[in-house]
Amino acid sequence: MKHVTILVPETAVIEAIADPRYLFTAVNDFLAAAGKAPMFTIQLVGLKREIKLNNNLFSVHTDLLIDELPKTDLIFIPALSGDMKRAIELNKDLQPWIIEQYHKGAEVVSLCIGAFLLASTGLLDGKKCSTHWLSATDFREMFPAVELVDGSIITEEKGLYSSGGANSYWNLLLYLVEKYTDRDTAILASKYFAIDIDRESQLAFMMFQGQKKHEDPEIKKAQEFIDNNYYDKITVDQLAGMLALGRRSFERRFKKATNNTVIEYLQRVKIEAAKRSFEFEQKKHYRSDVRCGLY
Repeated sequence: MKHVTILVPETAVIEAIADPRYLFTAVNDFLAAAGKAPMFTIQLVGLKREIKLNNNLFSVHTDLLIDELPKTDLIFIPALSGDMKRAIELNKDLQPWIIEQYHKGAEVVSLCIGAFLLASTGLLDGKKCSTHWLSATDFREMFPAVELVDGSIITEEKGLYSSGGANSYWNLLLYLVEKYTDRDTAILASKYFAIDIDRESQLAFMMFQGQKKHEDPEIKKAQEFIDNNYYDKITVDQLAGMLALGRRSFERRFKKATNNTVIEYLQRVKIEAAKRSFEFEQKKHYRSDVRCGLY
């Protein structure tokens, strides 16, 4: 039996607690129905017996406190809500326990922006990580030692797992089901929960925000020029000359400010424009079909 610990931090998103519990409980049921022994013992664990979430709308009662659980095999850190610095401060007493369990051999999984709490332990330093695309800039600012992988649904390195944004954590849950059981059980779970088992990217859902949360006014001017003129041919030399900067100095400052090269940034702006155009055309055709009685 694998012991699965689902942490219940302060400010946690209730679905990111309930969903892994529901899935792994269902997998036990699938195994039992197939005449096999259940694989997982699943427990909610926290710093208190009762944690109130979502402005006291929900109460979660833990099965154990962290000091009552000397060892576990798999730890889930659910998505958090609100200000991440405050959330980390509220849950700082979980950090030593997570670190201790990892060094005892436990694997640790962060769901969506639960990655902020996992990164705060230092375990991700020098390693790859995924999180919600909308939180990528804040994550990089808070944890520069972590290699954030843009657009990824699942990241795994040395027993540390992370997922992309929102419901994409279901793909990580299925990945772990397959790892601990088998492919057939994972496929059964994917069909039961109506999840695309092999989705690997959240790029289709990303809205490129322009990465302007920096303090370099010259680079912001270059970004605004790209944003307004992406349909024209733009060169690096043209942008550098516009700002009266040497090309190498401009490229270095652009990369430092935006975490993209100039060419990468230009490509991302063009891709975002194409996505919005495609989505607009789909919506327009759908409305036309509705008017024609096709739906």
